[in-house]
Amino acid sequence: MTERERSIAKKTSPSQDSRPPQTVYYTSVRRFFLLLVAAAVLLGGCQRGPRPALVNSPAPEFALKDSDRAVSLRDLRGKIVVLNFWATWCPPCVEEMPSLVAMQQRMSGRVTVLAVSVDLNEDAYRRFLRDHNINLLTVRDPDQKANLLYGTVRFPETYVIDASGVLRRKFIGPVEWTHPEVLDYLGKL
Repeated sequence: MTERERSIAKKTSPSQDSRPPQTVYYTSVRRFFLLLVAAAVLLGGCQRGPRPALVNSPAPEFALKDSDRAVSLRDLRGKIVVLNFWATWCPPCVEEMPSLVAMQQRMSGRVTVLAVSVDLNEDAYRRFLRDHNINLLTVRDPDQKANLLYGTVRFPETYVIDASGVLRRKFIGPVEWTHPEVLDYLGKL
C-alpha cells in the first residue's frame, strides 16, 4: 500500500477512538443533566429571599420540660425573648454563652434569654451550667422538638422575638451580644 492509499484509508475508516453516535448522545445528555442538577442545587441555596421565612411572623409556640423546669414560650409574652439553640459540645455555642449572660444582666427586666440546649447527655449539660455559672433561663430538649419547629439544625442559632410574640430577627452562628449595635437593636424593640 502506498503512502497516499494509507492516508485515504485512514480518513475513511473508523478510528479506534471514535464512539458510536448513540454513545456520544447519551454522554452529552448525561453531562447536561449533571450540570442542570448542579446548577439547581447551587442556585436553590441562593433563593432565600431578603429574609428568613419566619421573620415577621408569629414565633412557633412550644413547651418543654426537663428534670428541672417546664418552659412555655407563651408564658414569656410581654417580654422580648432571645431564643438561643445551643449545645455543650458546640465550640461556637460555648464561645457565645458569656456574652448572652452579660447581655441578660445588662437588659434584665426587658429582655429574657431562653437558652434551649439540645444536649443528649444531661450530666454534661448540668456540669456546663454549673462550671460556667450560666444563670439564664435554660431548658434541655434532647429530642430537638423546639429547634426543629424553627428549622434549626446547626448551632448556635438565635431568634429575637418581640413582646407580642412576633419573630423579628434570626442570627446564625455566634453573636457578641454585648456589642453596642446589638444592644441598641434590642433596646428599640
